[in-house]
Amino acid sequence: MALRTGDQYKEGQAKIKHNLYINGKKVENLEDNPNTKTVLDANARGYDLGMEPEYDEITNTISPLIGEKVSRWVHPSCSAKDLEMRAEMAVLNSQKLGTCNYRCPGCDVMHGTASITYEMDQKLGTEYHKRFIEWLKYIQKNDLAVSGSVMDVKGPRDLRPGKGDPDHYLRVVEKRPDGIVLRGARLHQSGAYGVDETIVAPGVAPRQGEEPYAIACAIKNSQEGITYIAQYNAMSAEREFMADNSKLGNPIYGQRETCMIVFDNVFVPWERVFLCGETEYAHSLLLRFAKQHRMSCGGSCKAGFMDLIIGATQVLIESLGLDKASMIRQQMTEMIRVREISYGLAIAAAYRGKEEPKGSGFYLPNDTFGNAAKLNTCDGFWEVMKWAGDIAGGFAVTMPSEKELENSVTKPLVEKYLKTYAPAEDRMRMTKFLQNWIAGLHGVGTWHGAGPRQNQMIMLYRDTDLEKKKQMAKELAGLKD
Repeated sequence: MALRTGDQYKEGQAKIKHNLYINGKKVENLEDNPNTKTVLDANARGYDLGMEPEYDEITNTISPLIGEKVSRWVHPSCSAKDLEMRAEMAVLNSQKLGTCNYRCPGCDVMHGTASITYEMDQKLGTEYHKRFIEWLKYIQKNDLAVSGSVMDVKGPRDLRPGKGDPDHYLRVVEKRPDGIVLRGARLHQSGAYGVDETIVAPGVAPRQGEEPYAIACAIKNSQEGITYIAQYNAMSAEREFMADNSKLGNPIYGQRETCMIVFDNVFVPWERVFLCGETEYAHSLLLRFAKQHRMSCGGSCKAGFMDLIIGATQVLIESLGLDKASMIRQQMTEMIRVREISYGLAIAAAYRGKEEPKGSGFYLPNDTFGNAAKLNTCDGFWEVMKWAGDIAGGFAVTMPSEKELENSVTKPLVEKYLKTYAPAEDRMRMTKFLQNWIAGLHGVGTWHGAGPRQNQMIMLYRDTDLEKKKQMAKELAGLKD
């Protein structure tokens, strides 16, 4: 079995014993909690997209490792075309789900790990790449859902790993003949409790003397010693409170669900360890993951989100009778411009992708275009939400509940006074959908996801050959060196 359906994915999750807490309570079954259920539903929909013939090229490919059709979620790219389809898959899933592509971080960590372990085996004579490939074959043959873990909790930001609480960065606390033991915690883990496995990458560029923090490995979701502590916010409470989730902005797939993962003396056998103590390669793995993630998460994924915001805003424009207003069209055009630049830069990053390192057979995106895509999205996503909020008006945050339409007293009043060219119920439903974006969590999530803005600024400056540009200008200006 190389491809699973959404139902088969859910059947697999039902067999896993999740050590998960949300809002101070233990969650025994992900299907029973209205917030954690959205992660299962989103992932199941992603699996089912892979079964639809019209999306087959985007979502699936033939694995050179097992010779069968596999999901691109578990396929490190082997060509620039693969990278392009990876970007298109991110757009597609965002358009269809309106929430996080929860298998995205795992896929992108696989890209970085495939690349760096090949290089390590070539230069150091290790067996990390061989281990990784065997693990990847297992993942592909069973079509498992994999999350990626990168972001350490860090503690005081002015302290290097080990200088404060040593567990604020995930670390190896013991090496045994049969494996290693991990301790620490990771934050912002998107849907990590709703997968089969998590692939861990270094969350910091460790220096000499910080070898315990240079770690990459794969861990089963049900591993002893792992605890998941889920996020909880006003939107979580609303979903918990509402018996009928159809009245929510994204009824089925909800907001982006994340968690903290606590590793309490978690044992990992050596065959699942892909880097352990090699500080100089840990930084390279982190950078290669980042260039992949900025293309897929920072550029193409958010282009799919912007499609939804633009579409919802246009529905409201027409219902309000504003579709011929020139100012409104200008704002919509600005939203479209931001979307197309993010998408175009992501595709350019894929198109200019190269084999890295040479001879490995694995491709990574162009770093400059990937960073530019994420940088444009960082600033542009706020602008898109600003214009959408301007057009939707204050009603986006002051509207009453749709449940007023079930009350005999308020129903006729709401229907009379909130009607536009569309019935009150339609206007309220689409406004609630838009509220999910412009008054929800996606602004901060988009800004920091795949790294905050300053990271892209640093990388763009470092990657730019300013001397070459200077020489171009001097030559045409007639200046001599």
